[in-house]
Parts: sequence; C-alpha cells; structure tokens
Amino acid sequence: MRRVALSGLLGTTVEFYDFLVYGTVAALVFGELFFPGADPAVGTVAAFGTFAAGYVARPLGGIVFGHFGDRIGRKSMMLLTMALMGGGSFLIGLLPTYDAIGVWAPVLLVALRVVQGLAIGGEWGGATLMVVEHAERTQGDRRGLWSSFTQLGAPLGSVLSAGVVALVSALPDDDFRSWGWRVPFLLSVVLLAVGLFVRLKVAESPLFAQGRRAPVARPPVVEVLRRPKPVLLAACVGIGAFTAQSLLTGFMISYAVDQGYSRPQVLTAVTVASCVALAVLPAASALSDRVGRRPVVLAGAVACAALAFPVLALVDSGSPGLLILALVLGHGVAQSTMYGPLGALLTELFGTEVRYTGASLGYQAATLIGAGFSPLIASSLVASYGGGSTPVALLLCAGAAITALTVWRMRETHTDTLDSRASQAAAPSPAPEGTPR
Repeated sequence: MRRVALSGLLGTTVEFYDFLVYGTVAALVFGELFFPGADPAVGTVAAFGTFAAGYVARPLGGIVFGHFGDRIGRKSMMLLTMALMGGGSFLIGLLPTYDAIGVWAPVLLVALRVVQGLAIGGEWGGATLMVVEHAERTQGDRRGLWSSFTQLGAPLGSVLSAGVVALVSALPDDDFRSWGWRVPFLLSVVLLAVGLFVRLKVAESPLFAQGRRAPVARPPVVEVLRRPKPVLLAACVGIGAFTAQSLLTGFMISYAVDQGYSRPQVLTAVTVASCVALAVLPAASALSDRVGRRPVVLAGAVACAALAFPVLALVDSGSPGLLILALVLGHGVAQSTMYGPLGALLTELFGTEVRYTGASLGYQAATLIGAGFSPLIASSLVASYGGGSTPVALLLCAGAAITALTVWRMRETHTDTLDSRASQAAAPSPAPEGTPR
C-alpha cells in the first residue's frame, strides 16, 4: 500500500511540477522570449494562452487514456502518461526561442503543451484509482486519507517548482533569460526517472484485475455519457479548487511582480503556502473519512469565497509578510481543504468498469474550466481595467460558489464500498425493486 501511494504521489508531483514550472516561467519571461514585440500585457496573455492550451487537451487525454485504462489496465497507462509528461517538459527546456527559429518557436511550444495536456489528462485518474482501489481491499474506511497521497503531489510539485525557479531567477537577468529558465524543465527528467522506477514495481489494481474478464460492451466514454450526472457533478465540484489553485500560484506570481514584489519574495510566499498545504491536505482528507466528503469540501469552498477579497487586499498591501499570509490563507488552507477529499470523492462516483474514464473526464473538465482559463481571464481583465485585484477576487468567489452549490446537492459517498458501484455504471436499466444498490 505504501508503494502504491508513493507511486501516486510521484506521478502527481511530476504533473504539477511540470505545469507549475511552465506557469511560473511563462509569467516571468515567456512573453518576451516567444512573443517578442508585443505589449508586455499582451505578451503575458499570450504566454498564459499557451498555458491554457495544455488544459484544453486534458479532457481528451482523460477520454483516451481512460478508455485503455478501463480496458487493458491502470498500470500500463500510468507508465505511459508519466513518460509523456516528463518527456514533454524536458523538450520544452531544449526549445529554441523566437529569435532563433521565428514563429516555429511558439508553434512548437503549444504542441508540446498539448502533448503534456493529453498525458496529464490520463495521469491523475490512473494514479488516484490505483491508490483508492488498492486501499479498498485493506483499509476501505481510510480511502480519503490514502488518496491524499496523490493529492499531495500538487503542493509538493509547487514547492519543488518554486524552489528551483527561485534559485535560477536569482541569476543575473541576462543569464536567466538566455539559459537559466531552461534548468527547471531539464531537471524534470530526474523526477521522471524516479517515478518510472517506482511504478514498474507496483501491482495492478485488484478491483480491475478481478473484473477485467467482463468489460462493458460499449466504449467506457459512451457508458459514462449515457448517464452524465456523475461526470457533471465531478466536473462542477472541482472547479473551485482549481480556480483558486491557478490564481493563487501561477497567476499570482505575475500579478505580484507587477505590484512591485521581487521574484524571490513571491516565490518564497508560494513555497511557504505550499508547505502549509502539505499538512492541510491529508488532514482534510482524513477528516472526510470520518464526517463525509461533502461537509469538508463545502467548508473549504465557503472559506475560499469569504477570504477572496481579504486575501487580495493583503497582496495589494505591498508587504512581503502579508503576501505570505495571504497565500497561506487562500492556497494553503482554503484551497487545500477543498482539494484534499476530491481524489476519493470522484472515484466513488463511478463503477469499476468505467471509473478511470469517468473520474478522469470529470477531473480534467474541472481543471479546464477552473485552472485552464482562469489565469488568461484574470490577466486580460486586470490589463483591461488598468490593474487592481477585484477581477481576481470575483473569479475566486465564482469558482468557490460553483463548488459549494454542487456539493450541497450531492449525496454523501464516503460510506459506500467501491464494489457496490462495480456494475452500477454499466447497468442497462435501473435495478429492480428490492435489489441492493
């Protein structure tokens, strides 16, 4: 169980390290390196546009890798998605800039982002399902806690990416712009090697191995979309967490630097907030095993909405100490409380035959809506209105409201067994009266 949990942790760490390194470097230098000649605000918007391109590909990746994960196995897809993610990040580190190859530079950048997005679309589902389905056999009443190891990859990837970028951004500006920005991307190959080594030693999911001889007749995505309510709930319940995550990490670096903070100050604040999240995430997930997923996620959403304007006011204060406090409250506490139980909650919504596809599709749709477009929208609104944090706070409130309303209408899932949902998604019609659900 510990090896499976470590495998999930390493996978999501690579995922978030790659995406957050991109978001951080995009906020700092990609506008001038890949979109030169544009107004600085327009260059930032264009850089975050390539960031969104990776998110657009994620639902498609969830469908593709989910299909094969539900048909031929979780483990093989986990190995493939990790290789594509780390390989794409490494190639971005080798990519020539606009000055070297002209328009092909942003074209290749977008292409590699799409490859990463496809891979990440299948990564989270496979990693989370492996942990939760293994935990079901031995510690079913602690699925939330075990699934938090996969969720911990988000703050851990953030800590690693912020730390590495902080080191290279301390270089002289000319060195950082010429070669220093490449170092964080090239270092991803180390995480990739360790992750693949661990995953090769992990056994296939016992729930999948038990039911692999009787797959559903239709493609898993068709089965999921025939009864779309679970995947719609999964998508909507995750929007708040991903909106807060993207706005309070990647976008906040660009925004805070524009407000006069130095790069090291901002990256330090992100690192401290992510370290707090490393404690809050498992605590919230363990609590959801006791009191339920709904009240924990709802509490995080309410806290995020209530703190949105105060957090941005602290950022606008110009004080490095208050910047750290702002990100700790918003990202480290409120966002992590929403995000922690999602791994268990989303897997509990689907039967084994379609769980990889359903959970991946719901999760990646939430990332597309919540994280993919939020930085682009926020940077556009801030540029249009001449600065100010009000648009960012309103986006945070909107995402939290969607999550709160969704989870308020959901039924509780933490007392279900995954076996009880094994055939539910594939059933051709509702069970007869009196049949156990």
